[in-house]
Amino acid sequence: MSNGGGCRLCGAKLHRTFVDLGRSPLANSFLSSHELTLGEITYPLHVYVCDSCLLVQLQEFARAENIFKDYLYFSSYSESWLRHCRDYAMRMITERQLGPHSLVVEVASNDGYLLQYFHEKSIKVLGIEPAANVASVAQDKGIATRVAFFGKELAQQLAGLGQRADLMVANNVLAHVPNLNDFVAGFKALLKPAGIATFEFPHLKRLVEDRQFDTIYHEHFSYISLLVAEKLFHRHGLRIFDVEQLATHGGSLRLFVCHAEASPPRTQRADGVAREERAAGFGEIDVYTGFARTVADIKAELLTFLIDARRAGKTVVGYGAPAKGNTFLNYCGVGCEFIPYTVDVSPYKQGRYLPGVQIPIRAPDHIFETKPDFVLILPWNLQEEVTSQMRRIRDWGGKFVIAIPHLTIF
Repeated sequence: MSNGGGCRLCGAKLHRTFVDLGRSPLANSFLSSHELTLGEITYPLHVYVCDSCLLVQLQEFARAENIFKDYLYFSSYSESWLRHCRDYAMRMITERQLGPHSLVVEVASNDGYLLQYFHEKSIKVLGIEPAANVASVAQDKGIATRVAFFGKELAQQLAGLGQRADLMVANNVLAHVPNLNDFVAGFKALLKPAGIATFEFPHLKRLVEDRQFDTIYHEHFSYISLLVAEKLFHRHGLRIFDVEQLATHGGSLRLFVCHAEASPPRTQRADGVAREERAAGFGEIDVYTGFARTVADIKAELLTFLIDARRAGKTVVGYGAPAKGNTFLNYCGVGCEFIPYTVDVSPYKQGRYLPGVQIPIRAPDHIFETKPDFVLILPWNLQEEVTSQMRRIRDWGGKFVIAIPHLTIF
């Protein structure tokens, strides 16, 4: 145990370690060739759990303004994610009876990957995205996007301009927010009295049970359970009335949130997820304290595999350059000596290098040119999509590998 500062939800003193992954560079700080000879800044990846409210969290060692200044994650490069978002949009249009009179606001709207589906149906949309380079892609699609960090002050400004929302969306952003209370207060201010907001984020229960330690990186300030989320929204006059468990990002929750005084009744599904968390021990501190041991086991499994493959004269390359992969490789200390390159479909990443370990990023076709024996899938949550796109590696006897929750070769 050591001093970790104050809890970003309740303000209590932090002293209990959830897991310590050492020091790592920012997970999306990909390097250009001329940056390889320069020093890289690393920050502690030491995660705490609050004894008072049980929020799992990192301290803010790297400011959000620096993390999102030149952001290289573009949501539209995952086909399965786009299908997921289109299905959500069509469902919300029907269920909420959205039309030209409606306003849909997405916080952390990225490149317009979701709002485009509402925009196509002539529904007014507004994206709020802090990364200017990413927001410009959405703007080129005709999607109104404001380059800003979202919080109570911005929400009040927009509400004062008559831009209150029928539907607000926050996909995979709640964990990225250093000031949770200010962020959620913004939803209270901007949401119409009968409006709803949905929040998707990786489920802490799945992180622990499936040993998904690589989803810990400096962009993710918090790791959230439903039990903790209920405390957060209650503090700001909002209420969770429904919950869905999703397969995305290795297991996520989608929360449906309304004003505390609004009419939607709480569903049995929401109560069921809360019961599951309590039954699994997430309402008590003990479940959080054994996680670090499982992380070391995964590291040992990967290093054993890579050493054995090298001794046998086999080649191992990577697929993908996700943030989670950078946490994983830096924690395990794996560089070009074991993985000479990785590939990624995003042209924004090709030609760059992974932070810390400095593994080069190529286009996917490079795998078919070099014919490696093994392809380590770093975005393991996209396993089916990747194995379908890269199925030709079977032609020369190549195999896929995933390392989480256990090392699996197939």
